Amino acid sequence: MTVTIREVAKAAGVSITTVSRALNGYSDVNLDTKRKVLEVAERLNYRPSQVARSLVMKRTRTIGLLISDFNREPGGQYFMFDVLAGIHERLAAVGYDLTLVSTTTAQQRLVSYLDLCTEKRFDGVIVMGIRLDDPYVHEVVEAPLPSVVIDLPLISKHCAYVMTDNVNGSRFAVRHLLERGHRKIGFVNGHQQAAVSQERRRGYEDALRVQKIPYEEDWVYNADFTLQGGIRGLKELLERHKDMTAVYFASDLMAIGALRYCREQGIQVPGDLAIVGFDNIDLTQFVSPTVSTIAQPRYEMGTTATDLLIGMLDDNRLGEGRMLSPELIVRETS
Repeated sequence: MTVTIREVAKAAGVSITTVSRALNGYSDVNLDTKRKVLEVAERLNYRPSQVARSLVMKRTRTIGLLISDFNREPGGQYFMFDVLAGIHERLAAVGYDLTLVSTTTAQQRLVSYLDLCTEKRFDGVIVMGIRLDDPYVHEVVEAPLPSVVIDLPLISKHCAYVMTDNVNGSRFAVRHLLERGHRKIGFVNGHQQAAVSQERRRGYEDALRVQKIPYEEDWVYNADFTLQGGIRGLKELLERHKDMTAVYFASDLMAIGALRYCREQGIQVPGDLAIVGFDNIDLTQFVSPTVSTIAQPRYEMGTTATDLLIGMLDDNRLGEGRMLSPELIVRETS
């Protein structure tokens, strides 16, 4: 079997980035470390990609959009489309091409981030959908390739990020329900290993704490940002808490799934149960009742990520983080 750069790094006791920089002759690698890496690579019969090596100092004006777990989940790409539109339009305006690449956690264990991107001949990469337990989380930060991560706060010399202020967004949602008189408020969250889930949970806790309402784990259900996840979450919380009068969902898709469940069960929204979602996808305006939600500036997330990446590529800027402001949109469900 072909030896990977990850195996060389493990055997040499260094990072993947150090192996790459040593093999490509970077001067910032300690001579002893470089010698050790070369010896291990020779012993393991490692053969680095000639494409990768030839591209170290060359430009193709091609940007990669690397998406983790890009799938056909019904409605799953409503959030992504506006971000993609912002990226594509901004790149086209400055003369860069865009290539979409999908990955999974399993694939990330087989091919390193740097190998994948150099094989694809990317000048830089915008990354979406990686989770806190994905192998690429550390590799993106360490890689010398300019990268911008959406919805995960990773930062280094060559890595920037763009996020919505999820903590404040959650505070807005829960505070809105509290102002409507609700005190029994459940929360259906997304993946536990998603950075946005952890931040939205923190905002939920903070808003309750301000009103001196104790935070209880039993009022939280961890789902998966899908329609079915919303249905499961609402059903479980209603079984646990018959007196629950409101639910905050960490995504609009889950909130819309919950609306369907309410219709089937004869639960009146907002009469029996108030609902607030997160994202402000277009569907929230067309379902009945229309969904109260926290709006993310999705198109702006795409343009901002692109601007940060172009700044690193063309102007040698360092990686930085940008936090965009959310907005409460009050509609019929609350």
